[in-house]
Amino acid sequence: MFKEASFKSKFAFFVGVIFCFNSILSLPLKSASALAAWALTSSGTLKLRTSTGTELEAFYQSSTSEKGERVWVDFPGELSRPRTLKGNGSIKEIRLGKPASGITRLVIEFSSSVKLEPSKLKLIGISPNTWELKFVGLERNSFRSIGEGNVVRNSIKRTFEKINIQDLDISSLPNVTYGKYKVVIDPGHGGSDPGAVGINGLRETDIVLDVSKKVSELLTKKGVTTILTRNHEKTLDLQPRVTKANNSKADVFVSIHANATRGKRRDVNGLETYYYSGYKGYSLAKNIHKEILSASLQSPDRGVRRSRFYVIRKTSMPAALVEIGFVTGMYDAALLRQKGYRDKMSFAIAKGILNFLKVSN
Repeated sequence: MFKEASFKSKFAFFVGVIFCFNSILSLPLKSASALAAWALTSSGTLKLRTSTGTELEAFYQSSTSEKGERVWVDFPGELSRPRTLKGNGSIKEIRLGKPASGITRLVIEFSSSVKLEPSKLKLIGISPNTWELKFVGLERNSFRSIGEGNVVRNSIKRTFEKINIQDLDISSLPNVTYGKYKVVIDPGHGGSDPGAVGINGLRETDIVLDVSKKVSELLTKKGVTTILTRNHEKTLDLQPRVTKANNSKADVFVSIHANATRGKRRDVNGLETYYYSGYKGYSLAKNIHKEILSASLQSPDRGVRRSRFYVIRKTSMPAALVEIGFVTGMYDAALLRQKGYRDKMSFAIAKGILNFLKVSN
């Protein structure tokens, strides 16, 4: 008796395996296939490029006396040219067909010697139109790479290239009493401490300083007095940040950071915001988090969390620490490199702060 697993997602960044029987989507007969390109690399990774926002279904089936283990992915839309490609090494063959009207199916059949670990198969959304599936248990370099089309064309890297701060309407930011409020903005790390270093040398300190300065600029234009704990690339310990904030008798403290994972896992992406204690601290974090999620609709929501970070634990005013993405994440890093995206994040953080000030006093 064979065992079949479905691990399906609508742009999910971590999708586990669930054992169940095959299900089929019904789509119009003449709709074009959502599969744009695919590649199976010799390292054992299937890479896919699809239409943006596509919902995928992926399945595993164990070997039989006649066939090796198989993994297949179903895509919405009609395949124009069904075909079978001869494999090599550990790959017996690859089939592209249409098992039902309006469905495209990519099947990878392995040689009889291959024993995958189906419970560890994960279909990972790298961006709204790119996906990866690593075949755990498949020996590396046991076959030559094979594929069709360019899996990196039209990637997320260009999504925000044309956005700049001039496109963001300052008049749409909430109004607060001019000259009444004081906000401390804390760009994390700096100088000899660059913070997290991610894909292709992307540094946390560079990102957060740029974002923090823009947040300060926006708040200043709305009549809020702002104080930056640092306004250039310099080393600054935690206590001086706290001392500066507390001595200023500010109404709000916001520390801005970019995240990273141990092992630099590229599949981990998303936005999260922290507070230490109290309703006002939580309200500040929640207001900021709501706005940054709205500014990046495809980013995973990692939530508003309580934490004992020093700078939000030791400051005497409502405080929040915001993580605007993972420099180690394939999706986030591509966005954080874009000046337009950083400006959009700045606008969102400023809006969250202003919303908090407007309703908290």
